[in-house]
Amino acid sequence: MKTIKEINEKIKKGEVVVVTAEEVIDLVRKKGTKKVSQEVDVVTCGTFGPMCSSGAYFNIGHSKPRIKVGGGACKLNDVPCYTGFAAVDIYLGATALPDDDPRNKVYPGEFKYGGAHVIQELVAGKDVRLEGAAYGTDCYPRRKLETLINIKDMNEAVLFNIRNAYQNYNVAVNLSDKPIYTYMGMLKPNLGNANYCSAGQLSPLLKDPYYRTVGIGTKIFLGGGVGYVAWQGTQHNPSIPRKENGIPQAPAGTIAVIGDLKQMSPNWLVGTSMLGYGATLIVGIGLPIPVLDEDVIKCAAVEDKDIYAQVVDYSVNYPNCVPGSLGEVNYDQLKSGKIIIQGKEVLTGNLSSYSKAHEICEELKKWIKKGDFILSEPVAPLPNANSGYGFKMLKERPVLKKEE
Repeated sequence: MKTIKEINEKIKKGEVVVVTAEEVIDLVRKKGTKKVSQEVDVVTCGTFGPMCSSGAYFNIGHSKPRIKVGGGACKLNDVPCYTGFAAVDIYLGATALPDDDPRNKVYPGEFKYGGAHVIQELVAGKDVRLEGAAYGTDCYPRRKLETLINIKDMNEAVLFNIRNAYQNYNVAVNLSDKPIYTYMGMLKPNLGNANYCSAGQLSPLLKDPYYRTVGIGTKIFLGGGVGYVAWQGTQHNPSIPRKENGIPQAPAGTIAVIGDLKQMSPNWLVGTSMLGYGATLIVGIGLPIPVLDEDVIKCAAVEDKDIYAQVVDYSVNYPNCVPGSLGEVNYDQLKSGKIIIQGKEVLTGNLSSYSKAHEICEELKKWIKKGDFILSEPVAPLPNANSGYGFKMLKERPVLKKEE
């Protein structure tokens, strides 16, 4: 048994042993879980893929005279921000679009620019155009504001993503006779392709399936800088059926994350256009797993061949909330480039970059070995499979008219 405090002491002394989520697999093959758990202190995991439920909040600072965009309107490079906080606090969502974007009026829409692109430009140090409109008050008399603004001039610029790093996800296919455009990419008709989105054996929550070492307050690699797990992510669903190794067989846990946007890099926060769907942000996340005991290593050493995902039809079943799976496949099969569905060989594609996830694992490993990254003790656990916490669908009820 080890503690995070003991591991941190090793980090400070330069004695810590850190391996990536890929390296630990080879070590366990050679030495076994017990020996590796004694020798290794930290396993680094990573993922780099599109994560729609992302965004950033800013305090833009007060103008002269003062303006209250809270309750008014604010745009960054024509992309609307949420202003329902206070005078000069705003939130920019990754999927927000300019008012004049045609969306899917010309189908499939291109969605060339959205909130995610603005976030990447700000992180890259570019000036963006800020427009504010207000109703005016005695203490905030100004009604209009238009200026160029830079992230370095803002009081606060904070990445706050309410659902990231999904623990496993669907494999998306299309059973219809026409192409469809989804957040899982373009899906060709008649099982023309199969898209998935996970780093598999590198992915953080797949390497700690029961959330033993990750919780509220866990320090992470976020967007090229340092961030923290702020809460369980929205749609966190730990009650999904699991294999004997603990890996959930379908989308399960998620995390909400937060960090200083000013420390981050445009290499690890990338604005992206999804044809026919919208704008999204590709986010780089790295998670250190402290090796507390042999069970931690058993979970961290899980391989692609032992991680299974469900194949789901996105033409009818997914959009209409019809349960059911066309079968399950493991990540070894997915990464081979082809799988068999209903007797047909189907080509696969990954929206998540395994190579970039591997870079994140290596970068976080360097930070820890150099002593630049000290592990944090979670202040509270994430809800687990025994907590009764689960995802609920919207229960629609009739809305009475006023006269009724």
